[in-house]
Amino acid sequence: MPVMEIKVFPLGTDSTSVSGYVAGAMRVVMESGLPYELTPMGTVVEGETDELLELAREIHEAPFEAGARRVVTIIELDDRRDKPSTMRSKVKSVEQRLA
Repeated sequence: MPVMEIKVFPLGTDSTSVSGYVAGAMRVVMESGLPYELTPMGTVVEGETDELLELAREIHEAPFEAGARRVVTIIELDDRRDKPSTMRSKVKSVEQRLA
């Protein structure tokens, strides 16, 4: 299953803090119903490619709706089709090699 990491940087705000904007974007992710993992530097989401790209558009819009005047969004999409793959299986593979 495709896995997307997304990072959203609201610019043109009244504060250096962005946690309120991140929370707004996370609400969009949570409402999608897709499996996700919030990390300190971004969010990883699993889903079909079309779902992920639509979600990325919605996440990108969230800071604008909250008042940001400029938004930079970085998306990484890993779409492996030779075998099943998930967020957890990727981590597990590395952990097994470390053991």
